[in-house]
Amino acid sequence: MHRLLAIVLLSALLAVTGGCSRGVVGGAALGAGAAGAAYEYSNKKALGDLEDDYKAGRISEDEYFRRKKEIEGKSLIY
Repeated sequence: MHRLLAIVLLSALLAVTGGCSRGVVGGAALGAGAAGAAYEYSNKKALGDLEDDYKAGRISEDEYFRRKKEIEGKSLIY
């Protein structure tokens, strides 16, 4: 669902900026790419921290899989 929403939003952004100069579109794409990369890095770190908690016995297996599924649901990569 999140992937579909991201595709729709990106398509809408491209449609709206179709009349803009290349510099504006390129700058917007670069900014969006950097923000997306930072968000995915945050998800990767959260998954790593979650796995560390599970291995250390701080959370149960059920909690581990519940939270892992939640993080993966917010990510476009995982």
